[in-house]
Amino acid sequence: MKKIALVTGAGSGIGRASALALLKAGYHVVLAGRRLDALQQTVDAAGDAAARALAVPTDVRDAASVEALFATTRDTFGRLDVLFNNAGTGAPAIPLDELSVEQWRNVVDINLTGAFLCTREAFKLMKSQTPRGGRIINNGSISAHAPRPFSAPYTATKHAITGLTKATSLDGRAHDIACGQIDIGNAATEMTERMTRGVLQPNGEMLPEPRMDVAHVADAIVQMASLPLETNVQFMTIMATKMPFVGRG
Repeated sequence: MKKIALVTGAGSGIGRASALALLKAGYHVVLAGRRLDALQQTVDAAGDAAARALAVPTDVRDAASVEALFATTRDTFGRLDVLFNNAGTGAPAIPLDELSVEQWRNVVDINLTGAFLCTREAFKLMKSQTPRGGRIINNGSISAHAPRPFSAPYTATKHAITGLTKATSLDGRAHDIACGQIDIGNAATEMTERMTRGVLQPNGEMLPEPRMDVAHVADAIVQMASLPLETNVQFMTIMATKMPFVGRG
């Protein structure tokens, strides 16, 4: 039986790499993101597997847009086996008291409310399909454990994702829905390019940080996704080995 996965934020970075890895592993993959051109670039990068990719422009902040995404998934494939809640953003790295309410809300709406809206629709589909059940993977972050300077909105939402992961895992038990979280540190994407030039450290220094190939994250997503539903990776931390996280930096 063919396996169906849905990846949000699939037009770039971790989302693109994960979507391509799932396609390579044989999944049919629904690619969700705000920009159709970016999603199409992911499809084009899939090569021979592009026939198993479906690009659906989606704004995860908007309930109606998310509902339409999952309706398209159901109508096209009949089911959903894996949801990767990957879409995310940050706010400018400025002092907390200088953040606007709009900047705060944008991060909360994408990182947290977006993940909730997708999880809610995934539950509806996974509970009703035959065979029932499926897997939800949430993109947490090293920031789900420890903040960077000037990162209040991002850190707060990633801590909240951990709570959503635990609640989803608990509430999914009765319906054969597994939920786990992957906490990623310094994957080499456009978002982390600035780390090669130096980023602010808690002691006030600007230091470059090591990064890891994003392909390793994508491989981890495939591993989590491919487990039988009787087995779950509840939390995984994958990080550049020498990045400042363990210990005092």
